[in-house]
Amino acid sequence: MKKALIILVALVLGIVIGLLFGSRSPLLVEAADVVGHMWLNALRMTVIPLVFTLLIVGIGKAASMARAGRMTARAIGFMIFILWCSSAMAAFVTPALLQLFPLDGDAAAALQSALGAAAPPGDVPPFSEFLRALIPTNAIAAAAEDAVLPLMVFALAFAFAITRLPESQRAMLDQFFNALADALLILIQWVLLLAPAGVFALAVGVGANAGLAAFGALLHYVLIVSSVGVVIWLFSYILTYVGSKTSPVAFFKASAPAQAVAISTQSSLASLPAMVSGVKAMGVGDRSADVVLPIAVALFRATGPCMNLAVAIYVAHLLGIPLSIGALAIGVAVAAITTMGAVSLPGSISFITSIAPICLAMGIPIEPLVLLLAIETFPDIIRTVANVSADMSVTAIVARSEGDLT
Repeated sequence: MKKALIILVALVLGIVIGLLFGSRSPLLVEAADVVGHMWLNALRMTVIPLVFTLLIVGIGKAASMARAGRMTARAIGFMIFILWCSSAMAAFVTPALLQLFPLDGDAAAALQSALGAAAPPGDVPPFSEFLRALIPTNAIAAAAEDAVLPLMVFALAFAFAITRLPESQRAMLDQFFNALADALLILIQWVLLLAPAGVFALAVGVGANAGLAAFGALLHYVLIVSSVGVVIWLFSYILTYVGSKTSPVAFFKASAPAQAVAISTQSSLASLPAMVSGVKAMGVGDRSADVVLPIAVALFRATGPCMNLAVAIYVAHLLGIPLSIGALAIGVAVAAITTMGAVSLPGSISFITSIAPICLAMGIPIEPLVLLLAIETFPDIIRTVANVSADMSVTAIVARSEGDLT
């Protein structure tokens, strides 16, 4: 929380300094732009290898848990289904919200001018060409060209192939990729230690070119992305009623203590004890509460796909980049898949490793993500509250399907 506050202060301070001194000191703006983009390049350097490695680790972890029995396999399959539904929902809801409540035209123009150097990493091909290129002929070339979705297809196939190896070989590769993921996480943590300086430097240019309009745009972003998360939170009540026959009032009473912990800590793991008590109060048996719920906390993040894709769509809206149906379809797939490798990571790391691949795959610049990282604390509250509700909902539904709900 302290680190998030420091980054937020750096953002505000950078915009204010750019607003006050940018026009009188173009050298200051130029120097800040160089520093900011050096830090951004260091951050981008870690994204592709980290996403590839975390995806293999995540699939391996899910497969290992699924082997524990029928109930865990059913629970994991249901969670994956919800993740894809969450991602698809964002592709419809986010553009609708932006059409109903668009960013002010002057603010959008000012920010487009401020972020004018942020060029898309590449054009998104027609959907037919995308399907032809979905299977990479060269995985290393796909990584070098930021071809995120083909690389993920290879990573998924490779991860599932590892699960079919004999125990000794599978354990050896699991250990290797876990160690590689840990090393890459240390590297990105080093880069993120400099986040206040990087955010400050990039914010100076935004303040110099966009002025006070930047603050209005950031508030608009928080409201739009948080609204997408609220849809998941509300849907968890409907899902619980349909799947476990628990009334919304009973579910609210059972989940309220866990949601209070989620608001104060922004951590699903810290909310786990309150979640266990809550599902047991709903009539979930010990077997489901002690098995399914921890799996949900470890592997499941219901708001991940929808809110991550919402961020990417918002950046495109901010920069005036039209998104075709094909681009949205690519975003849906990448958002759903990357979530499998992003659980249990610190918020600042998962924000970058989950959303940057979506932007790269959809042909959207990632430079604005640095500014949005500084205010992620606010949408993250909604993320955690909705995730806690979804975890409890899935647990109750699986318990009823297993005859473990009274």
